[in-house]
Amino acid sequence: MLVKQREEEYEFDAVDLPDKPCFCPQADFNNKPDSLFFNDGVRRIDFILVYEDEDKKEFEKRHTFQRRKVDEKLTFIKVHMPWDVLCTYGEVLHIKLPIQPNDLASRPSPWRFFSYVTKHFYPNEELIGKETEFFTAPFEKDRLEYFYIKDKDVFFTPSMRSRMAYYILSRAPYEIRGNTKKFGITKLLDGGVYKAAYPLHDASATGCPNERFLLYEEWAHPKSFYKMQPLDLIRKYYGEKIGIYFAWLGFYTMMLALAAVVGLGCFIYGWKTQETSTWSKEVCDPEIGGNIVMCPQCDKFCNYWRLNTTCEASKKLSIFDNFGTLVFAVFMSIWVTLFLEFWKRYQAELEYEWDTVEFLEQEEPPRPEYEAKCIYERKNPVTGVKEKVPYTTCGRCVRVSIGIGTVLFWILLILASIVAIIVYRLAVFFTFSTRFRSQELKELEPLKEYVTPQMATSVTASLISFVVIMILNILYERVAIWITNFELPRTKTDYENSLTLKMFLFQFVNYYSSCFYIAFAKGKAASYPGQPVYLLGKYRNEECDPGGCLFELTTQLSIIMSGKAIWNNIQENLISRYCTRVTSEKVIPRWEQDYQLQSISKLGLFHEYLEMVIQFGFVTLFVASFPLAPVLALVNNLFEIRVDAWKIITQFRRIMPEKAQDIGAWQPILQGIAILAVATNAMIIAFTSDMIPRLVYYWSFSVYPYGDQFNNTMAGYINSSLSIFNTRDFTSISRLVFSRYRDFRYPPGHPRQYEHNVYYWHVVAAKMAFIIVLEHIVYLTKFILSYVIPDVPYAVKEQIRREKYLTQVILHETNLKLVTKRLKPIKDEILKHTHTKEGKEEIELDF
Repeated sequence: MLVKQREEEYEFDAVDLPDKPCFCPQADFNNKPDSLFFNDGVRRIDFILVYEDEDKKEFEKRHTFQRRKVDEKLTFIKVHMPWDVLCTYGEVLHIKLPIQPNDLASRPSPWRFFSYVTKHFYPNEELIGKETEFFTAPFEKDRLEYFYIKDKDVFFTPSMRSRMAYYILSRAPYEIRGNTKKFGITKLLDGGVYKAAYPLHDASATGCPNERFLLYEEWAHPKSFYKMQPLDLIRKYYGEKIGIYFAWLGFYTMMLALAAVVGLGCFIYGWKTQETSTWSKEVCDPEIGGNIVMCPQCDKFCNYWRLNTTCEASKKLSIFDNFGTLVFAVFMSIWVTLFLEFWKRYQAELEYEWDTVEFLEQEEPPRPEYEAKCIYERKNPVTGVKEKVPYTTCGRCVRVSIGIGTVLFWILLILASIVAIIVYRLAVFFTFSTRFRSQELKELEPLKEYVTPQMATSVTASLISFVVIMILNILYERVAIWITNFELPRTKTDYENSLTLKMFLFQFVNYYSSCFYIAFAKGKAASYPGQPVYLLGKYRNEECDPGGCLFELTTQLSIIMSGKAIWNNIQENLISRYCTRVTSEKVIPRWEQDYQLQSISKLGLFHEYLEMVIQFGFVTLFVASFPLAPVLALVNNLFEIRVDAWKIITQFRRIMPEKAQDIGAWQPILQGIAILAVATNAMIIAFTSDMIPRLVYYWSFSVYPYGDQFNNTMAGYINSSLSIFNTRDFTSISRLVFSRYRDFRYPPGHPRQYEHNVYYWHVVAAKMAFIIVLEHIVYLTKFILSYVIPDVPYAVKEQIRREKYLTQVILHETNLKLVTKRLKPIKDEILKHTHTKEGKEEIELDF
């Protein structure tokens, strides 16, 4: 329980928690308003509990004329962890603490020769110095003399003390009625008994910057956007779970820099070559594209149009649809493998440095929501003891089935929204086609050269798609939380994993479905003008631009990625500033200052991980259509790191330190995306871009004699990629005899008119061969890289073996001393009472 030491001071003595807090009047803090210690200046405040005093509330109700501030009704309980309690729970939690300095020589950095330059990209070493490395071992109270203890007050860091305090509070019982036992501060917080429970931020200190100030100056401040993160200090202040997130985000951003440079180079190459592209010049040539009349793209309101009206669109398309894009797609397939493999190595180094290699925890306690509904009994298959559960096996199946059904319903709702957007595309395309082809609307004349009906439809549909995505995202998040709560997962880890799976599955369909439609479905079933395919029996299936659907996919990706990044940053900055409570002008204690900050969400870093994983999908799954995706992601992440750092340092109460060995369930999700990315990029190049048809034409159908040799050229490709249609086959009468459409079919009058020709089957075979060859090459490369790059560096393995050896030596010496100490009284007693028959010779016992 909380034992009252003096009027306002509390220490942990046992693990009982009162269901009604004891009143603890606040002391006079005028002298030290920002102190982290009790009035004696010795004992540290490790945790704060806040509750609302009922007596003051009743007084206000009776005296409604008197206006009082909300803060005056609050009572703050300060919790201190004595040394004995720290030692006890340090052993319970298996906290690894230093036993001796690391005596293994560290390998020199390969960048040491450039230290004069690279030092400017690291935190200021005068402020954040490199800490001494130690070998560590799980703490044991009986072996205290073997641990490297210089000062008991700082042996356990503040984050360790806060973690132990929360561990006690989360398991402290507060009510026992018969066989029903209620415990845990979490349930009291949910019930409103306590208003808040949190560890304190560092206090401001004159002359000696505290850790919070150093983190703000060297990490969260905008001026430090180009610097590496002080990960060791982040881990020390916030714990391993926060540290591993920012380590992953920083490593991902650093790897994005390489992808962004290559992607930007690919974009510049496309920009420089757009004017020299043969097929683009043929589209813009008045003698070629100007003489090609294209079939109407809708039935009643669309007119015939000339190919050169898409001149600007074909130039923009050539920026992204070129051989550089093919090289970049292969590069990104290799890049994602290198990213994951090197991250595993880096993660292994952090696991050793942060003492999570052998991360041991007691069995995770059930969530209060789970315990509250435990009404059935069952025999625990592990312990054999009867325990209460909230549902039977049949009941659990029903809950899971309802959850799966709800998720499938919302996925179908997303697909329905996609169908609605497709219908919008078809309906609006007819309108744009009529207006842009009309000669009566002179005000649209300046736009005709730059904006085509396809482009106008694509941009507006992408904007609408983005709005629908964000709305469905907000609604489904609440539904997913409700479903997960309904399923009643037993532990917090089970809860987070279940919610992660639901949210990612939904977001995957929500964000990527429109991109998959444009890349692999649009225009693939358009048939030919004489027999168009209709959607819902009314709307003619939309077709791609003569250059393909790649530019439309690029537009969709750029709008969604940019819109999502802008929305998230606005949400995180403005809303966080708006929600932050206004602080009082008077000087108030540190615990009241922290109470005025925002509390962290129960989901913790879930939304941050989800945002980055969705971005990772955009960067890898569809990068063949948008080489600038890594550039946008890099710029966004540079802001994201500093914005997240600024939030948790200045806007939120100090986050509860937690242990974490890795990034958890997100690792297999990233690996799944990486495997899928190879297939999607290969299929985008094969089916969405026009690269394979151009290569087939270049190597098979464009061989012209040049002297005694044959020369391959792209001249004539546009004409060969457009089939001929007899306008008399239309029901309406036209003055034109022939028009063109995008496909590879026999011309009218041929015995197999309007059927696919030989060129078409050559292209299909080439596409399938390209997908198979590219996938096998990339997957083989990924396998070789995974095998060659070990998950744990050799130096880390050496240090782990050295640490295990030292631990075993200490344990052996300690056990030997304990045995000797226990046998010494027995030895003395035997020596005292045992003699020879003459009583002169003493038997010596050899121990």
